[in-house]
This record gives sequence, C-alpha cells and structure tokens, in this order.
Amino acid sequence: MKDKKHFRSKWGFILASVGSAVGMANVWGFPNKLGSLGGGSFLLIYLFFIWLFSYVGLPTEFALGRFAKTGPLGTYQKAFETRKKDLGTLGRILAYLPLAGSMCIAIGYAIIVAYVGKALFDSITGTLMHVNAGSWFESFALQPSAVIVYHIAIVSITLLTIAFGANSIEKTNKVIMPLFFLIFLILAIRVFFLDGAKAGYKFLFIPNLAAFTDVKTWIFAMGQALFSLSITGSGMIVYGAYLSDDEDIISSSRLTAIFDTIAALIASLVIIPACFAYNLDVNAGPSLLFVTLPTILQDIPFGQVFAIILYTAMIFAGISSLQNMFEAVGESLMHRFKKLNRFTTILILASICLVFGLRMEQISQWGPWMDFVSIYIIPIGATIGAITWFFVMDQNALLQAINLGATNKQGKTFLNLGKFVYVPLVLALSLIALIFKISF
Repeated sequence: MKDKKHFRSKWGFILASVGSAVGMANVWGFPNKLGSLGGGSFLLIYLFFIWLFSYVGLPTEFALGRFAKTGPLGTYQKAFETRKKDLGTLGRILAYLPLAGSMCIAIGYAIIVAYVGKALFDSITGTLMHVNAGSWFESFALQPSAVIVYHIAIVSITLLTIAFGANSIEKTNKVIMPLFFLIFLILAIRVFFLDGAKAGYKFLFIPNLAAFTDVKTWIFAMGQALFSLSITGSGMIVYGAYLSDDEDIISSSRLTAIFDTIAALIASLVIIPACFAYNLDVNAGPSLLFVTLPTILQDIPFGQVFAIILYTAMIFAGISSLQNMFEAVGESLMHRFKKLNRFTTILILASICLVFGLRMEQISQWGPWMDFVSIYIIPIGATIGAITWFFVMDQNALLQAINLGATNKQGKTFLNLGKFVYVPLVLALSLIALIFKISF
C-alpha cells in the first residue's frame, strides 16, 4: 500500500490537477474575456499560450515539486541550493510570496463559492426561479454576512476533503471532475436548441481578423492561460510532490492542459450561445453566474432542474480548486514546522481563511481584495517561480527533474523556451499588471 502522501494513479493525479485548474476562471472568466476580446480570435491566441505554458511552465512546477518531495518552501530552497548551498535560505524566504498568494486566493475564492452555495440553495427551494435576478444578487452580495452559513460550510467541507492528504484529494476529484464535465455537457446540449444560439457559435469559432492586431487580446489571453493552468509558483508544486518517480511529467501536463481547455470550451458552449439567444451581456464579470444565468434559467423548460445542476457543478469546481490552494499552504507549514500534524494544520488554515474572509463577504470588499491578489501577488509569485527555475537553478538539475520518468527527454530547446520565451512573457505580464493595474 502506497504512502497516503502519494497519488495512487496517473489519472488520479491528472484529475486532481485539472480540478485545481478548473474553476470560476473557466466558467465566467474565460467566456467573459472571449466575449469582449474578439471571440474566435481570442480562442486561437489562448490555445497558443495554453500549449506554451503546458509545455514549459506547468511541467516545471510539477517536476520540481517531485524533485524536492515537498511544497513551495522546500522546493524553492532546494532549487536555490543547486546553484549554491548557502542560497537555500534566500530561496525559502522568496517562496513565502507565492505561498501567500495561494492563501490570499483561497480567502477570496471561498467567498465566491459561498455565493454559489447560496444560488444552489435557492435553486433547490425554487426561490431563484421567481425573483428579479439583479435584486436577488444584490440581496446577498451587498449585505454584510448574508452568506456566512454557506461560507463556513464551504471552507469546512473543503478542508475535510483534504484531511487525509493526497489520497483524499485524489478520491474526491475522481468523482467531482467527471461530474463537472457531464453536467456542463448536458447544459451545452440544452443550449444548442435555443433560438438564436447559432450566432453564438459563429462568434465563438470564427476568428475576427482585426482582433489579432489588438495587443489587449494577446495580453489577456496570455494571463487567462497562465492562471487557468494554476501556474502561480505555488499550487502545482505541491501536487508534483506527491508524484512517483516513474510518472511522465510532460505527458501528464499535456493531459491536464487538454482537460482544462475542454472545461473552458464547454462552459463557453453553455454561456456564449445562451447570451446571444437571450440578448444578454457576455461581458458581465461575477454577475454572469448570478444575474445573467439565472435570467436564462428562469426562461427555459425545466429551468429549476438545470439551475440545480449548474450550481452543483460550480460547487464541485470551487471545492477542487480550493483543495489545491489549502494543500499548498498546509503542506508547506508542516514541512517548516515539523511538530504540526495535518489536522492541526487544517484548523489553522480554517481559522485564517474565516477570520479574514468573514470580514469581506460583501462584493465591495471581496472585489478589491481579489483585484489586489490578481494584480500584485499572483503575477509576482509566478514571476519569482519562473526566474528561479530557469535562471537561478542549475539547469542540469532542472533537466534531470523534468526527464525523470519521461519517454521523450527534454534538452536545450526546452531550456531555451523557458529562458527566452516563458520567463520574458511571465515577467511582461507581471509588469503590465503592476503598471496598468490590470486584474487578470
């Protein structure tokens, strides 16, 4: 019997990684950006960056987690030590920023999943089918502590699912992710039969040539691809730490990216054609899930059933993403403070998440918090990771970590893509976010 800190199968690992990557960014972020930034053109540019980041950035984070056999703190320390032994402490100190990014995301992310919990409850009771969607959303998004019960429940459920380590995460995602894909596939089929949906498919798949010359389209497609794959210098490292040495990292990263992209496309096949059919704004941000979609659901046969299905899928996606964020922080705490056990660590994480999160459940508080995290902490964390892997770490050690268990060995091409394409792109994205205060 394998240690409980390891994934038991390749597909268990892939589904857990997909679970981390798939989330609200796929369901409202991707359709939102695609809808406002060129449709099919944005899609093609996004696919290019997904290919690049899944070939260079994602496998590097997986491989180095496995290389160090621990989360971000130990991984950065060990990466710096391959250059010079005395640099390990500096690496560990730098690792706290991307690690803080994971915790900060979790604090804010738990609130949006709590909103989804409220939507699911009102779908089950039927309330959602008989209200003005805008007023209904304001009734809890603008009110202090209106979703406190859902907030506490989401944090508690998520932490319970990771209480027993990688095996628990693997088991829950083996159920959660297939259900997520199935639910959205059913919704996509239903939307296909809406009058006016055809225009949405044309917008989604036919490129607008003018959009290719818009720098904004390229920047946001790059940001969406990077963060959709959860390449933040933190989260995917901890999942890599639970991999066996015979796992082909490049192959697993490719499959993770494929399923993450399929999730984004299926969500778009639900949302964009439906918005065209009902003449609704696809560029609606968070309210897409809580105003636009309820409006659609109220007007279709069996709308209550589809509402329950939709928000159940969102709960699944949210919990699987939160698992990764909490696991990255929790594993690092246990690595740094050897006397901490998993259950004590979980209580600490729950306390931090709720002490800060319960103060910002109003969207006027939550929105600026998430903007701060996505403008400052996440891009800087991703940049620190990219520079560490390709400019600080000994490159022979990096290649050994990547090639362990690989069928097709990587060499200079991989390193050059990392140094001269991947790192400059991530650095540029970080600078653009900081200078222009752009939230990705």
